[in-house]
Amino acid sequence: MPKTDRLEALVQRELTMILRNEVKDNLGFITITAVKITNELSYMFVYYTVLGSKEELEKTQQALDRANGFIKNQIAARVKMRKVPELVFKIDDSIATGMKIDSILKAIK
Repeated sequence: MPKTDRLEALVQRELTMILRNEVKDNLGFITITAVKITNELSYMFVYYTVLGSKEELEKTQQALDRANGFIKNQIAARVKMRKVPELVFKIDDSIATGMKIDSILKAIK
């Protein structure tokens, strides 16, 4: 397992704990699906899903944007890294896409 894969898994675990226990803002029912760190450690892309409506998704995105600095500081304190990359939160819409494809396939039958 390459070093970045281990680092991504560790950051995902810690990030989940930070969002669950430390962030006071209402994030809704959020799930971190993946963390991808660029090779030069400049950016850390955090992919997430939120169970709920479009409005809840937007509220969660705004809450994550507000808490970005706090989350980055918490990751720096918990994970040993030379440089803590910039956090970029991205919505993972693969579950919604899969459900849409599933409904289309069911309609064909």
